[in-house]
Amino acid sequence: MSEILPYWSVLLRGLGITVVVTILGSIVAVLTAFVAGLGRLSEHRALRWPAAVFVEVFRGTSMLVQMFWFFYALPFFGIQLTPLAAAVLTLGLNEGAYAAEIVRGAIKSRDAGQNEAGIALGMGKALRMRRVLIPQSIPAMLPPFGNVVIDLLKNTSLVSLVTVGDLTFQAQSVRNTTGQTAAVFLTLLVAYFILSSVLSLLIKWLERRFAVDRTRRPRRASLVKGKVSA
Repeated sequence: MSEILPYWSVLLRGLGITVVVTILGSIVAVLTAFVAGLGRLSEHRALRWPAAVFVEVFRGTSMLVQMFWFFYALPFFGIQLTPLAAAVLTLGLNEGAYAAEIVRGAIKSRDAGQNEAGIALGMGKALRMRRVLIPQSIPAMLPPFGNVVIDLLKNTSLVSLVTVGDLTFQAQSVRNTTGQTAAVFLTLLVAYFILSSVLSLLIKWLERRFAVDRTRRPRRASLVKGKVSA
């Protein structure tokens, strides 16, 4: 391990890039998940079919091939992406395709009475979705969303293949310089494990937070009713 100590600044720089790619990719994945998931729930074929095709294509093809396509093939069509942009888009769209099924399944699993109550109150479908169905579905989405984000983090190791200087890329450079294969890859394992553990703790905190919010709302509602009746 002492041989790689002089290169800790290089590894930390790569770690920073990995964190940035994970955050940006997660944002793209969440946005993609809601757009594609809600599109698959749409009554209009013009929205439902393209969303279904997107999900099946990105789930049914290799993430590595998708990354090479964004970085190496798109320039032949006049679209030049930076390595970071290609990496973030690939990770976000691929993981977002899986997360879209989480969104669709969570919303469809809501009790039919919730939807019927919204209709009885004169709410349109978009308003019911925004005010009732999506807020109630978020607690059910969080655990599988956490798995998606952790999977995205681990897949950031692929971005080194499109010249993004992430943790894996920098670790390979240190390995080539020092020849310390075991020490370098042990450091990689520990670093990814720590990052995954931090993400797991964050998701658990969000689960508790949303669970607390859901238990507080009925109490507030009962207090309002009590004041009105008084």
